[in-house]
Amino acid sequence: MVLGAGAHVRCEGKGRKERCTPLTKPAVAVLKAWIAEQGGDQSSFLFPSSGGGRLSADAVQHLVTKHVAAGQLICPSLAKKRVTPHVLRHTAAMELLQAGVDRALIAIWLGHESLDTTQIYLDANLQLKEAILAKMNPPKNKPGRYRPDDQLMSYLKSL
Repeated sequence: MVLGAGAHVRCEGKGRKERCTPLTKPAVAVLKAWIAEQGGDQSSFLFPSSGGGRLSADAVQHLVTKHVAAGQLICPSLAKKRVTPHVLRHTAAMELLQAGVDRALIAIWLGHESLDTTQIYLDANLQLKEAILAKMNPPKNKPGRYRPDDQLMSYLKSL
């Protein structure tokens, strides 16, 4: 983990691929405080298991579930949502996409070998938009060609 200029964290992901994830300035500040609270040792695991070793995938899922349950006290709508580490990863990618980041850069950030894999995130974005449109009420006016009234026409002619 690098917390100075170009702050990022490296970890091993799916398929034993090394992942490099950039960190935001607020995340760096929180991590620095956490490391200081833990005694300032960056050589050990940032979030160790109870035995001091690496967290398993199941342990990470358990922590996410635990914190989602705590979050439900403040945000009850979380009870209706499925939150997993992968959903958090997907959400981060969607935020980057909606912020205008090029999908090729998102693919690199996610560690995808193919842009086609990243396209799944774009399709999900389109599905989200379609779902929003489906919830909208249709306009109450009748479809057809707009016909200005005489008052508007005389005004426009006077210009």
